[in-house]
Amino acid sequence: MNNNIRWHDHQIQRDQRATQKRQKPCMIWFTGLSGAGKSTVANALDELLFSHDKHTYLLDGDNVRHGLNRDLGFSDQERVENIRRIGEVGHLFVDAGLIVLSAFISPFRSDRQMVRTLFPVGEFIEVYVATDLSVCEDRDPKGLYKKARQGQIKNFTGIDSAYEAPDSAEIVINAGALSVEECAQKIYSYLKTHGYI
Repeated sequence: MNNNIRWHDHQIQRDQRATQKRQKPCMIWFTGLSGAGKSTVANALDELLFSHDKHTYLLDGDNVRHGLNRDLGFSDQERVENIRRIGEVGHLFVDAGLIVLSAFISPFRSDRQMVRTLFPVGEFIEVYVATDLSVCEDRDPKGLYKKARQGQIKNFTGIDSAYEAPDSAEIVINAGALSVEECAQKIYSYLKTHGYI
């Protein structure tokens, strides 16, 4: 850390921003295999929250790699940096009083734990989209599993790179067994029950 850099305190504090928005800010971190339904469910939840006048922002893995993280590949080291950057951006958005939805494979428990530590207790909600690999492969919306099975893509999570399922996610959903709407509603109900909205 550069000794010439110091944290600048703002006049408007995070609690004031949250009060203004009438919600408890948090990071909702969707994790799961490619094709599990993370982005689809996150989008549905985002729409549901928006329809109830909640202030949100959705960070999606592919979208972020078009800009902020376009310099990163998919080696284990670059995946760690990808998640670190998203955690930092999400932390800033939560500080602004938003409910942040984040849809990333984020295959390593240690990376998800690293992001969790950026937030006060209760502000990081891990949602494990526990869709079976066979269902994800059948869906294969981007044709990535097929390419990985043919050896055209290396380090593909679930095929030749490990996915470490959460040990104790706040919410577990199976987007192979439930509809998108049912998944979104389950998370919405959790947020309501726990006082976020």
